[in-house]
Amino acid sequence: MMMLVDYCGAIVPISAHSPWNGLHLADSVMPFFLFIAGVSLALVYKKVPDRIEATSKAVLRAIKLFLLGVVIQGGYFHGINSLTYGVDMKKIRWLGILQKISVGYAVAALCEIWLSCRARREVSFLKSYYWHWCVAFSLSAIYLGLLYGLYVPDWPFEMSNATSSVFPKNHSYVYTVKCSLRGDIGPACNSAGMIDRYVLGIDHLYKKPVYRNLKECNMSTYGQVPDNSASWCHAPFDPEGVLSFLTAAVTCIIGLQYGHFLAHSQDHKGRMENWTLFSFSLLAVGLLLVVLGDPVNKSLYTVSYMLITSASAGVTYSALYLLVDVCGYRCLTVGLEWMGKHSLIIFVLVTSNTAVITVQGFYWAAPENNTLVSGPSMRAIFLVNVLKNTIIKLGVPNGSIK
Repeated sequence: MMMLVDYCGAIVPISAHSPWNGLHLADSVMPFFLFIAGVSLALVYKKVPDRIEATSKAVLRAIKLFLLGVVIQGGYFHGINSLTYGVDMKKIRWLGILQKISVGYAVAALCEIWLSCRARREVSFLKSYYWHWCVAFSLSAIYLGLLYGLYVPDWPFEMSNATSSVFPKNHSYVYTVKCSLRGDIGPACNSAGMIDRYVLGIDHLYKKPVYRNLKECNMSTYGQVPDNSASWCHAPFDPEGVLSFLTAAVTCIIGLQYGHFLAHSQDHKGRMENWTLFSFSLLAVGLLLVVLGDPVNKSLYTVSYMLITSASAGVTYSALYLLVDVCGYRCLTVGLEWMGKHSLIIFVLVTSNTAVITVQGFYWAAPENNTLVSGPSMRAIFLVNVLKNTIIKLGVPNGSIK
């Protein structure tokens, strides 16, 4: 889905990430990843003979995934246009997709290993995982308290010519974003961004936040923001920030509960009934929060977004279970099954641009004639060819066009 978004998002905007509030197709990818990671944990830790050993393996696996995310998304492989690699440690991006999945995985794994009442058979199914829900509610409460309770002062930042269309090369300018308020959930003055700036440092945040597609920023097709746009349009912002890790972990815990129904319920009907009831309950609570003023926002990973996307993942999971496990139409999902088995290596190849560079190495007659040439370059080539043909039609000799 993300490969489709990366290369077709400009053609079908509804498939790309929502600039701020709202829910587009691409916004469901992250919670679906977290959800299915939680489901898998219920199967992996259905029986835990040694909690210490299981904990060490889970934590080690999470650390490996976190470090892999830093290498892949930190900027090391992102010199695709300059054919270079490497990243300045002063500007490396510490957080990203794999890092968020690793933290959610670790939290859900520890819940399953230490907070499940497996030994007491007389305890009901829901009470067996009572402490899981305590952790989920606690993380959500901490998230809401920090998002809406922290005071955000005015904050300055230095902007180079990287995002501006007016500053000369090697020029920088200090902007000040006026905030001095509490509980704001806009792009400029939310407490999630403030926490990231204090904890990580502004130089370690994502340099091309999707909110630049908002009309306030007037971003050009070449990714440049005019100087007369709002000051916050030039600032970096990380959609995989520190605060969003809390609700991401809750998504994993929710997936874990779906996995419990799969691991412990013996009949299809019971599983489907529980999953359906669970999904629509989450959806109802998420919509209620939207009405109460908590917007659906992927960049902030709000509680309403977490609940609605988790419910969507639950419905999708139930539909696939009905199609494959109940009805037996496995042939229809062979491609998805293959991608699921190799999802990490596919992610690494695409995100590191290795797959992109490999495909881009094949072209017709000229290097520019490949299917993965960047959008601005393709448009530039198209406009040059149109101009060239127009001049020829006007009678100018082909040799003097330059």
